[in-house]
Amino acid sequence: MKFKIALIGFGNVGQGFAQLLEAKRDYLSENYGVEFLIVAISDTVKGSVFQEEGIDLKRAIELVRKNGDLKSYDGGIIGWDSFKTISESNADVIIEVTPTNITTAEPALSHIKLAFEVGRHVITTNKGPVALFYRQLKEMADEKGLAFKFEGTVLSGTPVFSFYFNSLRGAFVKRIRGILNGTTNFILTQMHKGESYDEALETARKLGYAEADPSADVKGFDAMAKIIILSNVIMGSNLKPSDVEVEGITNITSERIREAVLNERKIKLISEVWRDGDNFKAIVSPRELTKDDFFYHIDGTMNAICFSTDVIGDVFVTGPGAGGVETGYAILSDLLDIYLSVYSGKER
Repeated sequence: MKFKIALIGFGNVGQGFAQLLEAKRDYLSENYGVEFLIVAISDTVKGSVFQEEGIDLKRAIELVRKNGDLKSYDGGIIGWDSFKTISESNADVIIEVTPTNITTAEPALSHIKLAFEVGRHVITTNKGPVALFYRQLKEMADEKGLAFKFEGTVLSGTPVFSFYFNSLRGAFVKRIRGILNGTTNFILTQMHKGESYDEALETARKLGYAEADPSADVKGFDAMAKIIILSNVIMGSNLKPSDVEVEGITNITSERIREAVLNERKIKLISEVWRDGDNFKAIVSPRELTKDDFFYHIDGTMNAICFSTDVIGDVFVTGPGAGGVETGYAILSDLLDIYLSVYSGKER
């Protein structure tokens, strides 16, 4: 069976997903009986292409790496904007992987709403819409009988939501605590190895772990968006950014790191949400951790989450928190979930 995809955004994550899909093509056909076809790609910088029978992914990736865009792609319709791609392509599912805007969630929010309006399932790795408008978008999807998936918004390819909904059924989550940003965890790890903040940030940039403008990471806004998503989706809260106390790592000095080391402690950027009666409290801030704390041992770009439950105590999930192919895997996992739950065994 063929399952058609429109990819909105073709940056690191979009290309990582395309590479993974190409590499897994035979495996998916043999084990699931499905052929996933990307029939459309739309990116504000790299351009767009629509090819009804499926885009040659190897060719598309080669063109972007060589020329920086898709303008010379042969055999398809060139030039559709994202909204026309969503509404007029023959895609079954829209994969929205544009850059995150945690202030307005645009343009991803409008992309997702349009997708639901025209009857498309949605997968996104974009934190903005899920953090700011989860309930509204979930209601839209449910009313239309459509899937809304976002596994890659929190821990890249490391499963969080699929783990919770499949493995913690019946467990009441009282608290969620974690290291949710790989960039800041890497910087703090490097500072514990003797680098200054500026040196550690530069190392992160050279290795591709930090953006040219790392503000969203180092000021704690990325981690804030992730703890909001976790709380609203898993704990049923309705938190907004203004409800979360946020402190990043920009004020962490080498002297403070040395003091922590002398006391046999490490400084980590911890995100936490817990129930306070009928309300919820959430904080993102640097904490000094002792060796008996699980998160003390999470270094580099690794991320981790602890679900504190009423019946089985603390349950931990840890894994890579960034990377194009890793996040691409989260998309593939969501894609298979939609296919297996909605279409598998049905005539189309």
